[in-house]
Parts: sequence; structure tokens; C-alpha cells
Amino acid sequence: MSLQPQSAAGVGQSRVDGRLKVTGHATYAADHGAEDGVSNVKYAAVVDSTIGRGRVTAVESRAALAQPGVLAVISHLNASRLPYLDNSGSNNPPGTRLRVFQDDRVRFFGQPVAVVVAETLEAARHAASLVEVRYDAERPSTDLTKALADAPSTYARGNADSAWTSAPVRLEMTYKLARNHHNPMEPHATIARWDGNRLTLWDKTQWVVGGTQQELAAVFGIPQDAVRVISPFVGGGFGSGLRAWPHVTVAAVAARVTGQPVKLVLSRRQLYFGTGFRPAYTYHLRVGSDRRGRLAAMVHDIKAETSSYEKFTEAVMMPGQMLYSMDNVRQAYSTVPLDVNTPIWMRGPGYVSGAYIIESAMDELSYELGVDPIELRLRNEPANDESTGLPFSTRRLRECYAVGAREFGWHRRNPRPRSTRDGDWLIGTGMAAAVYDTARATAQAHTRLRADGTALVQSASSDMGPGTYTSMTQVAADALGLTMTTVEFRLGDSLMPPTPPHGGSMTMASVGSAVQDASDKVRRQAIALAVNDPNSPLHGVSTDDVVVRNGRMHVRNNPARGETYQQLLTRNNRPHIEVIGSYTPPEQDRFSMYAYGAVFAEVAVDARLGMVRVRRMLGVYDAGRIINPKLADSQALGGMVGGIGTALLEHTVTDHRDGRIVNANLADYLVPVNADIPDLRAIYLHGNDPEADPLGVKGLGEVVQVGVAPAVTNAVFHATGRRVRELPITAEALL
Repeated sequence: MSLQPQSAAGVGQSRVDGRLKVTGHATYAADHGAEDGVSNVKYAAVVDSTIGRGRVTAVESRAALAQPGVLAVISHLNASRLPYLDNSGSNNPPGTRLRVFQDDRVRFFGQPVAVVVAETLEAARHAASLVEVRYDAERPSTDLTKALADAPSTYARGNADSAWTSAPVRLEMTYKLARNHHNPMEPHATIARWDGNRLTLWDKTQWVVGGTQQELAAVFGIPQDAVRVISPFVGGGFGSGLRAWPHVTVAAVAARVTGQPVKLVLSRRQLYFGTGFRPAYTYHLRVGSDRRGRLAAMVHDIKAETSSYEKFTEAVMMPGQMLYSMDNVRQAYSTVPLDVNTPIWMRGPGYVSGAYIIESAMDELSYELGVDPIELRLRNEPANDESTGLPFSTRRLRECYAVGAREFGWHRRNPRPRSTRDGDWLIGTGMAAAVYDTARATAQAHTRLRADGTALVQSASSDMGPGTYTSMTQVAADALGLTMTTVEFRLGDSLMPPTPPHGGSMTMASVGSAVQDASDKVRRQAIALAVNDPNSPLHGVSTDDVVVRNGRMHVRNNPARGETYQQLLTRNNRPHIEVIGSYTPPEQDRFSMYAYGAVFAEVAVDARLGMVRVRRMLGVYDAGRIINPKLADSQALGGMVGGIGTALLEHTVTDHRDGRIVNANLADYLVPVNADIPDLRAIYLHGNDPEADPLGVKGLGEVVQVGVAPAVTNAVFHATGRRVRELPITAEALL
């Protein structure tokens, strides 16, 4: 933590970019135009495959090319060969990534098989509808329950099978989780422009440098610095922008073929197969305990969908390894290759799915034993991380339970299922624990203190909505001793210092620590210049005795003795002081570091119709230091909304005959809307985690969606007495 006064961080500051967004002046990927150097732009429309597996035998494009304004129709028949160099350092999973227009193979329904480029969007879309593609079709494999699985990844401690067999209390359950799609407000979009052998991309991305820039350089076999990526605003991502999807390459190919800048925006329908998704799971779990509820064993057999050409995995096993104390655990996690596009991380990746299983099972065990669900969890609290043997940096789940139970009124509930009614509605309450690992990665930031007393801070991060512009301004302002109005933070350009992906709840810890490092160093340089300047009021003072407030350096205990940055730099003819700061986490952690939470939900279920309504929800979080409580609330309440969707609404329906997603639209793929959202509240335990990073933060954006679905489904059981083990819970399952 900085010794500087902390007046900006820790306060609920409004978004510094809020006015731009609410007035429509924020430039998202498809919004860039002549003022940004993009003129005479052409438009691309992708032709998607209409089979789920097979080969393209013909692409008839004459009718499309005959349309006014059409410039080109590109497919594997006329596209140039691309190098597609290895890019395993990016977010590409193991396997062979989809190679745009490089062969006649169709690997999933909706795969890009051609692109039309035209003078207008309308002409491009109309011409795309006229492209006739013929296929040699095969029946695709899209059913997770029927396809063969890969060899599993495994984890074990103790002898879980034997311990389960001999346990006094045994449960055996199979859960199913549907595929979920991100559905951000802004569709994925790219504008591509070539200048000789240099490529500029205005792209919707959550990883400017290591994602889009690095991937497109590898695809085209050009130096990474020959690709510039610009992404100042992202209209929601939830993980969907963590890699460069095929449409980005399609836009770049179209721009190179036509010699013109090309804009490509995916339709809402195309988002369902043009980008990734949270994979579907079948999860078989055996739980054993003694009669007091002390866990003896858990045996996990997990199957998750992936594509036939890449093996996507996520941290679904982690909650089962470290959330509760037990000597015996066995896990087998298998991916099942299907004729679908590749999944990707979605908010709370792995942990949302894994915690749903664990927390549902703990609820089932609590009713089996007649033990309160919170008390059961307390009886199984570990003293350290039993998956690694490391001590926890902080783990305040007990406090989360206590605060949540008190604030929610947990102890007023009648524990007997189906015991509480409100007219035709059955009322139930449920709770669940939440956990997500504290991820950090190497990041850099550039801070420039200017002679007019203002500062510019830059880093190639993204901001998909959590408020990166604002929180980084807060950190820089405190480190520099400036007000927020005199600090400008810029992001979203690959020319800026590199950062890790904008996901995994690592941005505040990683980029924020780099911003603090750069800004601290600039402040120290200014102080050193002052104390060594015979003309400064601070001459001869120890640098450790100088602090900065509102741009004025002064002796800590003598505020009258000092001067402003502006006075110092002007007198010394210094236009600026600038530093590139950095943060690198230790190679090996000495502690187990996670953010935690306890989620409480009350639901009402119509006794005759089976409709479920969430009436109120509370989340209590141990997430380290909270830089901006207002932004934190935005994250927490949004995570709860997403979790309600997972629990009650969101699922993909696939026609297994041809691999088509039947409900690839927001009319049939249901997401929570205002009418679905109850009274939501979040509480953050005061404190910080000094072991995690220099800022003491643990990450909040992911953990707030973990635990929501099981809290809701556990409440549904308490209301109805019916245990549903398949998400989402539908009215049919309760009738």
C-alpha cells in the first residue's frame, strides 16, 4: 500500500467515461469513422454453413457478384493461403484452430464458408443471401450424452472410492448444466485496414495485445508490431472477447483482397456460433460423510463439450478440491469432442459450473442430515488449502455466512421444505458459498506528469464495463497526489504498454498495480527533483518526509512548506516527467489466494404453474480491498442477474440432426430482463489482502456470479420439496 494519502480510491466515484457513454459519444468497434482515420469503408457479410459437418462442394457466386456495389465474394476457392503460425501463447486452446477459407471442411453449423464485400451493408447482406453453397453433408455429432469422451484429466488425494463406500451417509447424484451464451449488448465487430504490410484493426476485444494483435500476426505471418489493435470501448464481453474469433481474420482477408478498409459486424444470430460459449456439462457426484456432516469423500466424474478441432478446458475441478475440508477426493474431467464451435470462458469460468454442483450437493446433504445448510458448511471449513497445503492469505467465509445470515434474516426461516406460502406462491430460501481464484499477471503502464500539473496514464488494457477507466484513474490520482479531474487514463491501443487479458478478475490486481508503480515512481522523481533543487522550498528535506496533495508537494507535518508540481517543472524547464511502471507476480505463491462470498436467495414458486420468481438476493463478499464501491455494486448486482439467468432461463437448444442452434436469438434464448430482477444487495467485508498484490485487491467481477445459481436452486427445493438437478430449472420440471 502507498504511503500517500488515499482520497480517490475506496470512494464510490462515478464513471469518468459515463458522460461519453450516455450521450452516445463512446466509440465502439463498429463506430469508428473518418475522424479516427477510417474513411471509404466497405462492408462485409459472412455466409455461414447450413450443415453441421461435411465438405463444401461448390460456391456459386455469380448472382451475388452481379448485384450493384458488390466488390468481391471470397471463399476457400479463391482465398490466398495463410501461414497460421503457432500461437499457443495466446488464449487459443490446444488443437488446430479454425483456419478461415483454407479448405473445404465444415466443422460446425454456422462456420464461415464465404464472405461478401460491398459498398453498403445492405448490398453485402443481400448478396450474401444469393451465394449458393453446395455440400457433401454428414450427420454431425452434437449430443454430449452420446458422444465419446477424451481421456480424462484427474486429481486425487486419499482413497475417495473406498472412503465413500464405507461412509455412514452416502449420496449419489447426476447434474446437468445447459450451454450458456454471453449475449453482450455490443455485437462482435471488426474494422480492418491494410497499409502495405501493416494491418490496423478496430476490434471488440478483451485482450488487445496478447489476443487480437498476437493472433492476427500469427495468422498472416507478419511481425507482431506490424499489427495495431484499437479498442477504446467494449460494450460488454463476459469472456466472449478473450480470443480473436474467425470473423476478425475474415475482415482482414476481405480488406486485403479489396484494398479497402472493411467493416464486419456479426449479427445477433451469428454470435451463437461465431464466438464461444459456456460449455454444457454432465456431472456425476458421490458424496460421503459421517452422521454429523463431516465430509469423508467426494468422487467427481465430469464431462464437458468441446469442439472437434480444439480442446477447451476450464477450472471446473477447483471448487471440489479446496472449498471444503475432506481427506478423500477423486476427480475425472473429460472433454467430449463435438461438431460445434469452440467454447470460451464465460463469467466465473469453471467455478460457476463446479460450485453449482458442490453447493447443490451440500444443500442435499444438509437436508439428508437435518443440519442447517450454513452449519454444515461451518463444520467443513478447512484450516488451509487442502489441494496445495498452502495457508490461505485471507479466507473470511465464516464472516460472510454470519453477516449474510444476519442481514438476510436466515434464522427466521422454517427449515422444512414446502412449509411457507404466500397465497398461491410457495416461498423458499437458499444459500450457497462462492469462490474464485485471485489471478494476477505481468502488466505495464506509462505515466506522464506534465508541466501544467496534469497527468496522462496509459495501458493497453480493455474496459468491457467494470469501470477500468475510472478505477485506474483513482489509483493514479492517489499515487500522484492529484485530483481525479487532473488525471487522464487511456487504454485500448496496442501501442500502449502491454497488459494481460481483461478477464479472470485480474485487471485491477495486475494493471492497477502497474499503474500504481508507474505513478509512484513519477511522484518520487518529482520529489527527488524538488529536494535537490536549491530554489525549491523543499530543498534538503528527506524524500520520505514529503507527500503530495492536490498536486502540491509538502512536508508531511508542515503543509505550509512546499510547492506544486507545476511550479517545480516550470522552474526546471521540464515539459514532463514520465516512467513506464510494471507489475510481475511472484513465480511461486506462498499462500492460497481466493475471493469468497456467501449468496442468499428467496424465491416464490407458483404452486399450480411451476413459475419461479426470485424475490430478493444478498451477496456478502470477501474480495480484499474495494477500490470503488459504486463500481463494485455494478459488478455484484450484474453477476447476480447473470446467475439468475443460468439458474432459471438460459440454455441452448440444438437440433442434433444438422447441428443448428434452434434458439439463436434473444426472443427464444431467454436472458433476465427487468421483470425478472428482484431486490438485490451486496455487502463487502472491509479489509485488504496484502499478500495478493500491492493494491490488496482480490478480484470481484467473477466471484459475484459464482454461487448464485445454487442459491436460487436450493431455494426452489426449500419452496417446493422438489430437487431439480438440471439447469435451467423450467416450469415443466416443477409440475
